Amino acid sequence: MAALSIRDLDDSVKDRLRLRAARHGRSMEAEVRAILTAAVADEPPTELFSALLQRFSQLGGVDDLELPARSDQTREVNLPE
Repeated sequence: MAALSIRDLDDSVKDRLRLRAARHGRSMEAEVRAILTAAVADEPPTELFSALLQRFSQLGGVDDLELPARSDQTREVNLPE
């Protein structure tokens, strides 16, 4: 499990969080976990390929990239015995 520290949290936010946790009958830590879990529950996970495709499409895509010509010649490999 991951751990998370939150710096510079306003004291009034902490107080309201403590009260909210008490209303729900759980610790502040459990309340924060519940809040964070609910906040990201509606967001579909982003697949890496889709994210990369979207990112590069903003830069003009990859269709116009110049690729070096491929060679069918094989190279000799020297492996230690």
